[in-house]
Amino acid sequence: MVVSPTVDVPLNTAIADLDEGLRGLLRADLKRHGFDGVEVSFDAPSREWSGKLTGPAVNLFLYDIREARDRATSSPETRGGPGETFMVSPPLRLALTYAVTAWTKTVEDEHRLLSQVLTILFSNARLPRDLLDARASGVHGPIEASVGRPREDKADFWSAVGGQYKASIDYVVQIAIESGARFERGPEVRTRTIRMRRSDARQTEIEEMHGVGGTVRDERGEPIAHAWIAMPDLGAWAASDVGGRFRLARVAPGTHRVVARTIAGNEVETTVTVPGAGVDVVVPDARKRRRTAA
Repeated sequence: MVVSPTVDVPLNTAIADLDEGLRGLLRADLKRHGFDGVEVSFDAPSREWSGKLTGPAVNLFLYDIREARDRATSSPETRGGPGETFMVSPPLRLALTYAVTAWTKTVEDEHRLLSQVLTILFSNARLPRDLLDARASGVHGPIEASVGRPREDKADFWSAVGGQYKASIDYVVQIAIESGARFERGPEVRTRTIRMRRSDARQTEIEEMHGVGGTVRDERGEPIAHAWIAMPDLGAWAASDVGGRFRLARVAPGTHRVVARTIAGNEVETTVTVPGAGVDVVVPDARKRRRTAA
């Protein structure tokens, strides 16, 4: 059961923080390769801006923001754990496109600088999380980037910003923005009882079958999707969903073995009493345990 949403708009400075992160990344790598004192700017590369330059510069002008529809997620996400389950709206996935140019006194130096910048950007297909973690709020998941094809004719671009035509690189960064909408869910149904009897039988001859639900999580409490859960003594099995939840039907009363196995091959065995409150399975990482033992 889902009730009306509550909205708590989060603080979000993702674009400004992304700018600062890219500035730090470029400055550090340029300096490491001998390009000292290079200014990194996000202003419009107009004639007025370029006329004030006193040294080499790299300009990243954000000229396009649009939804990354090829990576859009339309389904809400279920979060929380036992006793508290809620749904959140899917994040808004954006593609931010920067026009990247290099500015020096000579064409040769400009091409050297532009080549190095291109190499830095091309090498960072997934930007480091610590690029934003110290500052950003509201960014969800990995930050992916690519050297992309221009969104528009660059002659029109330079006319629009009031600058002189110059060779440029299009750099596309994809981020996901969290929503502040949260949908509370009612208590999760983890057990169900079915009573059956033959139409010609006495009422006392009733057979009870139960449905048993639960979750599969790792040692950090994160849900494990697509895990195999079985009651080997009964021949019953199920698979966990993306939230780590599973359900087994037609389980007779009693105490039964439950075996959970992940795609990675990690396995654990426990028991569940039926009828009861269900079962939550924690699967240890066998590889980590082997490394510790070694």
